[in-house]
Amino acid sequence: MIRNARMADVPDLHRLINHHAELNRMLHRSHAHLYEHLRDFLVYVEQVEGAERVRGCVALESVWNNLAEIKSLAVDEVCRGHGIGTQLVGQAIKEAERLGIAKVFVLTREERFFQRIGFSTVSKSTLPHKVWTDCVRCPLQDNCDEIAMVYQSERIPPDQRP
Repeated sequence: MIRNARMADVPDLHRLINHHAELNRMLHRSHAHLYEHLRDFLVYVEQVEGAERVRGCVALESVWNNLAEIKSLAVDEVCRGHGIGTQLVGQAIKEAERLGIAKVFVLTREERFFQRIGFSTVSKSTLPHKVWTDCVRCPLQDNCDEIAMVYQSERIPPDQRP
């Protein structure tokens, strides 16, 4: 089940995201960051021994006029390959559309995964400068190997886009 993140999810979010950060898949997130940005997160939960356990997460951050970023997409290692990441990104795209945001981007090393969902590779230079705020905290800042990809929603009519 996918739902909006709750305060009680922060320890699981922290564990999940930082596990992937240790594998150089994404940036570390502090507890403080997660609490401050909790509204950006969707979580995939499963019932484990009568309690909900976060098995995956994704953040959708509004960046600029008609532009949002997919961040911190992580799935528990024991659940990978079951479509959870695809479901989370799909739900994040629906949320962007609900907000009237037609363009969603991601900086990733998982090009094929995002291509399957409908993202297209673009030049990083096509994204606004504001996009690069997290880069100053990245250990790979000077040797970035991430690819910029964009999803353009067709569900928002052009006349309703800013």
